[in-house]
Amino acid sequence: MHSGRALNTVISLVPRVYVQIFTSSVGMGMLVPTLPLFVADLVRDPVTGQENITLVGLALGMAALGTLLWTLPSGLLLNRISESVGQVAGLVVMATAVMVLAVSPPYSVLIVARLLMGAGMGLWALSRMQYMRRVTPRHQRGRIMSLFGGTNRIGMFVGPGLGGFVASTLGYEAMFLIAGACMAVGLIPALAFRDAPESDTARTQSATSLLRGLGETLHTHRRVLLRAGTGHIFAQAIRSGRPVVLPLYGAFALGLDEREIGLAVSASAAIDMTLFPLAGYLMDHFGRKFAIVPSFALFSASMALLSQARDFTGLILIGLLIGFSNGIGSGSMLTLGADLTPSQRPSEFLAVWRLVGGIGDMGGPVVVGGVADLFGLMLAPFFVAAMGLCGALTFGLFVPETLEKRSAPTAAEP
Repeated sequence: MHSGRALNTVISLVPRVYVQIFTSSVGMGMLVPTLPLFVADLVRDPVTGQENITLVGLALGMAALGTLLWTLPSGLLLNRISESVGQVAGLVVMATAVMVLAVSPPYSVLIVARLLMGAGMGLWALSRMQYMRRVTPRHQRGRIMSLFGGTNRIGMFVGPGLGGFVASTLGYEAMFLIAGACMAVGLIPALAFRDAPESDTARTQSATSLLRGLGETLHTHRRVLLRAGTGHIFAQAIRSGRPVVLPLYGAFALGLDEREIGLAVSASAAIDMTLFPLAGYLMDHFGRKFAIVPSFALFSASMALLSQARDFTGLILIGLLIGFSNGIGSGSMLTLGADLTPSQRPSEFLAVWRLVGGIGDMGGPVVVGGVADLFGLMLAPFFVAAMGLCGALTFGLFVPETLEKRSAPTAAEP
């Protein structure tokens, strides 16, 4: 019976959430194997032909920085606008920022476009997360959020192969236009299916009271944010480092082309996307940490094995192991963040939660680029693996379990 009620919740979210995340993920997935190579060509020294991996990592990390800078303002903004408006505005900015790359802009313009994409992504993701937290009961949340993560992974499975194929046959310009169009398609369900209106109480507050509320949120929940937030930073760092390490290692250590790298990334995403039912089952029946800790521990071990790949086959095999590791943690950070969110001032708390995750998102690519230039590309996966291991240890040792055993059916209130 409980499964039936969960299914009803999922069905109601299909047009409003899952269709939108799928189309947007396809567009973002197209950038995974292609954007690092595009930037590497853009910053290659014309005299020596040497790639500057630090500049590549910096450009890729700018999207995370844009998200980081805009997350707290987004949380305050969502006290003034609806979640629907937030999602539409975020998607418009994201799609526009990607399409700008089709004109082969100079590096400085590319940096600005990546910052804007990150800002749009921050507003879109926070609006979406706040809505899902509001409409999902806690005892169903693991399955619903893991399906969300699984839908994202399906898009990330389709996207890299498509992006690699389009870039190798039609060029980067066409690839960026198609990727932006995929993100723009997400506007259709966002405009067609409106969520139930939220309370307008918070929207009558002044800017001063909103900032005061943010300060109160930070003070009241400082211990939770310090412990779980630290783990979140490490978790997002290894996740954001993965789409940088795999393409660069495949291109510059193994000499593979865009099509082969796209296939390797898609193979990793293929196994990744199939495991969200297992992740949801673990989180709703045994606890959130039963999915989180094994996921990031194995993720770290897999990333450390990347240096053992010697050819295209080796890259695919290690990619499959990385995909399995990430798959068993599908939706785990979304679920944990929703569980920890208080009833009072949820927008502010979720904004801070997204902020600390954004620090990890930005740090992963920057670490990869810096380590690759200072110590060599072969050592970069080990640094990324270390961040994931720190995340697994933090969640395992310092973050309490948030799954509550139910004595009776309850509403969505955490």
